[in-house]
Amino acid sequence: MASYLISDLHLDESRPDVTRAFFNFLQGPAAGADALYILGDFFEVWVGDDDDAPLPQEVARQLKAFSDLGSRLYLMHGNRDFLMGNEFAHRCGAELLSDPTVVELAGERVLLTHGDSLCTLDTEYMAFRQQARDPHWQLALLAKPLAERRQIAAQIRAVSKSMNSRKAEDIMDVTPEEVVQMMREHNARTMIHGHTHRPARHSLTLDDKPAERIVLGDWGELGWCIRADNKGLELIHWPTAD
Repeated sequence: MASYLISDLHLDESRPDVTRAFFNFLQGPAAGADALYILGDFFEVWVGDDDDAPLPQEVARQLKAFSDLGSRLYLMHGNRDFLMGNEFAHRCGAELLSDPTVVELAGERVLLTHGDSLCTLDTEYMAFRQQARDPHWQLALLAKPLAERRQIAAQIRAVSKSMNSRKAEDIMDVTPEEVVQMMREHNARTMIHGHTHRPARHSLTLDDKPAERIVLGDWGELGWCIRADNKGLELIHWPTAD
């Protein structure tokens, strides 16, 4: 039986086509899967599990229907949805995964991460990441009224877009040395991540032995996933248009 991995859907009310494509994926290729791993930035923004907007409510219903059929469902935080909590995971029938996490896929030990922690050359983002992952900072933010959190999220996103537009492309990509260090630390020869929006399979050498880093793509005109079964790991894409 196959497992699937996806990342960076950036679900948002302004992109209903991507939401439809995801629901079609749940009811089509992923239906009956052994497991589905969602590796962060599932939503464009997440202001708290108490968000009463229609989109997160419908997504939770669709995921619960998927998991109720027997498929295991896993969620990992990204840099957009780091406030996602156990309440939302419970509504979906999902389990929150720590970042990074090691799992067995296609008969091998595979290291899963969203990928943002690997971009160590982006010092401005890494400073924000350290703040945003601090439990006290998160609790203070979640204590604010929902409307205020939405305003803060919009401000953070606007600042992020402005900053990223001035950064060199290589700064926002992963640092190769960080990749090797994390893989060595977790004794894994295969890594899967998203975040960079640069889908590809990268061969590398780890302690004089072959290894691989597979990058998931973001969802837009194309949907991306990795299918893991007894034949191995396959990076797949398809048009999201109806």
